Amino acid sequence: METKFRCNCPFTSALDILGDKWMLVIVKQMLIENKQTFKDFTESDEKIATNILTTKLKQLEEVGIVIKTKLPNNKKSNIYLLTEKGLAMTPIIIELGIWSDNHLRDLNPTIVNGKGMELLRTDKAEFAKGIEQQYRKKLATIPVIVAKGSIRE
Repeated sequence: METKFRCNCPFTSALDILGDKWMLVIVKQMLIENKQTFKDFTESDEKIATNILTTKLKQLEEVGIVIKTKLPNNKKSNIYLLTEKGLAMTPIIIELGIWSDNHLRDLNPTIVNGKGMELLRTDKAEFAKGIEQQYRKKLATIPVIVAKGSIRE
């Protein structure tokens, strides 16, 4: 797939890749909810259709945000992992969470609340650091076949 950009604006270019409603949801699921298999994504609260999920995972892979690989002890199942480019999206996910917390609670009063949200409200840098550290720690425990573009390359 060749990526088409509408113009040379950096904001529009980012939205040409990430502006679809599913792209950031998938990255958020990987980063915060530890989703990594196709089944993990399909069983999530967001209820993404399998055909859409397939397309979006391929697009994220093609632009280098995720890699698809296999566990050495399970060659049947694919797992999806964030690359450095994908992990660099942590601040975007954090800012969307803060914006939602500040501006959407009146429209969606069921938005989660708790210790994580309190840390996000009071120290977003610490929240982001914790998420990245947790993701990297998880990666260190996964015996994957290292692929080009992966964090462990």
